[in-house]
Amino acid sequence: MIEHDLLDAGLGDADDDDFDEAFEAADAQLPENRYLDREVSWLAFNKRVLELSEDPNVPLLERANFLAIFASNLDEFFMVRVAGLKRRIITGLAVPTNVGRAAQDVLTDISGEAHRLQERHADAWTTLVRPALADAGVEVISWPELSDIERENLSEYFQSQVFPVLMPLAVDPAHPFPYISGLSLNLAIRIRNARTGRQEFARLKVPPMLPRLIEVPHDPDTNIIRYLPLEDLISNHLGDLFPGMEILDHHTFRLTRNEDVVIEEDETENLIQALEAELLRRRFGPPIRLEVTDDMDDVTLDLLISELSITAQEVYRLPGLLDLRGLFGLSRIDRPELKYPPHVPKTAVPFQPAEQNGRADLFAAIRAGDVLVHHPYESFATSVQAFLEQAARDPHVLAIKQTLYRTSGDSPIVQALIDAAESGKQVLALVEVKARFDEAANIVWARKLEKAGVHVVYGLVGLKTHCKLALVIREEDGVLRHYAHIGTGNYNPKTSRIYEDFGLFTDDDQVGRDLTRLFNELSGYAIEKKFKRLLVAPLHLRKGLLRAIDKERRNAQAGKPAHIRIKVNSMVDEQIIDALYRASQAGVPVEVWVRGICSIKPGVPGMSENITVRSILGRYLEHSRIFAFHNDGDPQVYIGSADMMHRNLDRRVEALVRVVAPAHVKELTDLFDFAMADTTSSWWLGADGEWTRHSTDADGAPLVDLQERTMAAIQRRRRARAVR
Repeated sequence: MIEHDLLDAGLGDADDDDFDEAFEAADAQLPENRYLDREVSWLAFNKRVLELSEDPNVPLLERANFLAIFASNLDEFFMVRVAGLKRRIITGLAVPTNVGRAAQDVLTDISGEAHRLQERHADAWTTLVRPALADAGVEVISWPELSDIERENLSEYFQSQVFPVLMPLAVDPAHPFPYISGLSLNLAIRIRNARTGRQEFARLKVPPMLPRLIEVPHDPDTNIIRYLPLEDLISNHLGDLFPGMEILDHHTFRLTRNEDVVIEEDETENLIQALEAELLRRRFGPPIRLEVTDDMDDVTLDLLISELSITAQEVYRLPGLLDLRGLFGLSRIDRPELKYPPHVPKTAVPFQPAEQNGRADLFAAIRAGDVLVHHPYESFATSVQAFLEQAARDPHVLAIKQTLYRTSGDSPIVQALIDAAESGKQVLALVEVKARFDEAANIVWARKLEKAGVHVVYGLVGLKTHCKLALVIREEDGVLRHYAHIGTGNYNPKTSRIYEDFGLFTDDDQVGRDLTRLFNELSGYAIEKKFKRLLVAPLHLRKGLLRAIDKERRNAQAGKPAHIRIKVNSMVDEQIIDALYRASQAGVPVEVWVRGICSIKPGVPGMSENITVRSILGRYLEHSRIFAFHNDGDPQVYIGSADMMHRNLDRRVEALVRVVAPAHVKELTDLFDFAMADTTSSWWLGADGEWTRHSTDADGAPLVDLQERTMAAIQRRRRARAVR
C-alpha cells in the first residue's frame, strides 16, 4: 500500500499562525482592483452557452437545446443570485462582492446585462434557430399558419385534453388578483361584458403538465414536423372559456420569484421540518422578474406591475415565445442528422468482464490497482452503479457507507442501498436534504431509505455535505478490507450521461481509514482529524491548497521547475486567487480551466502575466475538478468535489483525493495539455473580463473538439484491450 501523508508533503497545519501572517503580508503587494465581479462573470458564462446556440456548426436540435439550457440557467440565476442580493440589500446584510462596489450598482449592471442577453436569446430563436429548423423540416408555427383541417384537429385536441384542466380566474371586486406561481406561463386577458359593457381582467395559467409544444397531425409521407405552442392553442379558444364575453386582448406573461431558501439550523431542532416549512415559503417568495411579450398593451402591463409590486426595471419585454425551456421537448424528435452523433459510454477497461456476456468482479479489479473512470465517456452503470450493486448482494460485504447529494428518485443507487439494508448489512446514507432545488425530492427518498432500515443522517449543522464518497467494508480471509469510491460528480445515473466527471476506485488501506474516520465524524460530531490521502473541507482543504500553491511559488523563486493547474466549475475565492497571483509573480505558469464563474484577471503585467484561463463548453457539461502541482518532479494531483468558492471551502464538507498511479496522473495531465492547447476549441479570458471564443484556425478550419477527442481516445483504449 502507498501512503501519502499530507504533513510530510508540506500540506499540514503546522505553524498555521506563521503561514497566515505570511499570506497577509503578501496581500499588501497586490492591487485592490484585482477581481472580476462574480455575478457579471456568471452572466458571461451563460453568454457562452448562448453562443453555442448561435453557432451554425452545432447540430440544429442541439442549438435549440442550448437555447433551453440558457433559459433554465437564467431562471436559476434570478431565483438565487439576484434574489439573494436583493434580500441582503433589503435586510441590511453585507453583500458578498469582491470588487468593492455598492450592491445597488452591481444589481444595476446585472439588470442591464440580463436585459441584453434575454433580448439576444429571443433573437437567436426568432431569427436564427427557428428559421433554420423550418428549413430542415421542423416547424414551430402560429395558429394563422395552420390549414383548416389542422385547426379542426387541434380544436378537438383542445376540447378533449386541454379545456378540462384550464382554470380561468377573474379579477373584480369579488375576486382579488390571483397568486401567480413562480416560472408559470400565463395569459393576461382583457374582456368586455356584453351585457353591461364593463371591461374585466382575467388570468389563465398555461397547464405545466401538458406538452408545451403540441405536434400538429401531419402526413406521414412527408418529412415535415410541425408544432404549435400550447399557449397559442389556448388563446385561440378563449371564447370557449368566457362564453358571452367579448375578448378584447390577451398577452403572455411569466413571473420569477425569489426562491433562495434560507435555513437557520442553529435555531431549529428538526432540520426536515424546518426545510419543509421553508420550501412552502419559497412558493410565495417576492417577485423579482416579469417577462412579457413585446406587444403587451400598457393597460395590461401597468395592472401587472401594480398588482405584483414589481418595478419597471424588473420587466423584460421579449419578442416571440416566452420560456424557451419548452425547447427541451424538441430533443424527442427522431432526426439523428440534427443531433450530435450518438455516443454509448464504454465500460472502463479494468471493469470489463474476462468472458463475453460474463459479469465483472469489481472488487478483484480494484484489488489489482486503483481504477480511474471518466464519465460519460466511460459507463457509470458498469462502474459506480455496478460497484454498489455488487456490494449489496455480496455476502462478504458487512457495511456500506455513502454520501448522497443529488440523485434521481428511481435511482438504482438508492435501490442498491435498500437491498443491502434488507439483506442485513449495515448501511449508512448521509443525505444532503439542502441540495438546492432537490430538497423536496431528497426528503422523499431519504424517508424511503429509512423505512428500509438504512441509517440516514443529514450531516453537520451549518454545513452542506457535498463530497462524493462511497465506502464498502468487506471481510476477506478474516480481515476487513476497504473499497472506496471518491468522485467529482453526483451519484445520479441520469446526469452521469451528460456531466463530465472523474471517479477513483481504490482499496488503499489509508484511504479506507480516512473515509471511515470521515463518515464517523459526519454521522457523529464535527470534523477534527487530519487525513492522509484526502484533503477535507472545511478545516483542511483551503490551507492544503494554499500550501501547495505556495510551494510552487517558493520552488520557482529557488530556480526549480514549477507549474499549477486547476480545473473547476467556479473560481471566486479571494485567498486562492491571491495565492495564484503571487505564484504568477514568482514566475509559476498557472493554468485555470473553468466552466462558469471566474474572478481572476489573467494577463495583467506585474500581477498575473503567467496565468492563463480557458473555458470549454460542448455536448457534455464539464463538471470534474482537478488540482495538479508540479511539486519539484513528484506530481501532486487531486480530484474531488470542491470548487474554489467560499461556500465550498468554508461551509461545506468537501473531499479531494490524491491520485497516485502514474498512468492516472498522466491521463489527467494529458487531458489538461489538450484542453489548454491553442489548437483546441475553447474560450479565452482576458484581463478585462471578456471571453473570446477560439473555434477556428487562421484559415477558418474548425479547431479540435476536446470532448470528441476524448471519446475517440477511450474508444482506442478499449480496442487495444480487445486486441490483447
